[in-house]
Formats: sequence, C-alpha cells, structure tokens
Amino acid sequence: MTDQTDQTLSDEKTTGWRGSREVWLAAARQALIQSGVDAVKIQPLATGLALSRTSFYWFFKDRKALLEALLEDWDAKNTGAFVDACAAYAETISEAILNLIVVFQDEALFEPQLDFAIRGWAHQSDGVAARVHAADEVRIDAIRAMFARFGFAEDEADVRARTVYLTQIGYISMQVRESVGVRMARAPGYVKTFCGQAPTDSELARFHARLKFDPAL
Repeated sequence: MTDQTDQTLSDEKTTGWRGSREVWLAAARQALIQSGVDAVKIQPLATGLALSRTSFYWFFKDRKALLEALLEDWDAKNTGAFVDACAAYAETISEAILNLIVVFQDEALFEPQLDFAIRGWAHQSDGVAARVHAADEVRIDAIRAMFARFGFAEDEADVRARTVYLTQIGYISMQVRESVGVRMARAPGYVKTFCGQAPTDSELARFHARLKFDPAL
C-alpha cells in the first residue's frame, strides 16, 4: 500500500468508528448548553453518539480533559470574536461599534448560549469562575482599546466599554429573544448610545450586508 493509503486507514481508525475529537467535543458542548456541566459525562455522550465508551479515550485522557477542552474552545471562539471585532478596520467609532454588534448577532462568530452555559457552570466552580472573569477582562480591555483608538480619554473609554459589554452580557443572562427585524431596528440607537455618534447610511448598509439582512423585506 502507498503511504497515502496507510494514512487514510489510520485516519479511519482514529476518526471513523471511534468518532473524532471534534465529534466528542461538539456532543459535550451541546450537553453543557442543554443541561449543564453535570450532564457532560462520558457514558451518556457515548450512548448519544452510538459509540463505545472506550472510543472516548482515543481523544481525551478523562472527563477532566474534556471539560478543559470545552473551556478552551469557548474562550478561543467567544472571547476571540470580541478581540478580532475590536481590532477590525473601521474609519469611525460608529463603524467600529457596528463591527462589534455583528459579533453579538452572528452565532457563527459568538455563541450566546454557550456563554450562558459557561457562566452557569462558573457558579459551581471557583476555577471556572476565575476563567470567566479573566475572559470578561480581556473582552472589556479590547473594547476599551477600541474606544481609545478613536481618541476617547482613558476614563471615558473604560465607562463606554463597560456599557457596551455589560449590556450584551445582560442580554445573554436574561436570555433575551428578539426578532432579527427588532434587533436591526435598534442597532443605530445602540450605536449612538454607546459612542455618542449615529452611524451613517453607508455604514448601516455595510452592517446589514454582513449579516445578510435586507431592511426592505
């Protein structure tokens, strides 16, 4: 057999009938979101995936390793989305705020239900609570730096950053449900509240395009 065939067979052995690291992690994430951290257990996950319990150990040392991977995945995606959005190119502070609001509204970038579940888990674990606090600080720092980039004084940048972030965390904590139309209609008002400057029509048009929203419909 060729080296490529050998590699294919090897891949099938480790990611086929045993699943894959991503498959186990996705199942754990869904269990966490739906039922909390106590539901993230190896045997129930294996049953739900129709895989053997021993398959799990090809990808994770133990349940503790799986839980750590969940935290790392959450931080990389959700906190990373904030940092990336705040550093993204913008000509004005209002456009920068819209870049950030895209994150709030696009679950491919930021998963609010996962954030909610992790915060629930933090009530049961001092270690997780510390991770959440650290992530919150990184996110606030990124927003604060965004305001500072557009000339806001340190104190004002800090207060505005906290206003933006704590508003979003309030949405998550209260499990607010809004239609897309309502969220989009409120966006210009939020931008003006957050930074004191209303977005222009062209900025709103680009914002709508990124979220594939047609205000005429």
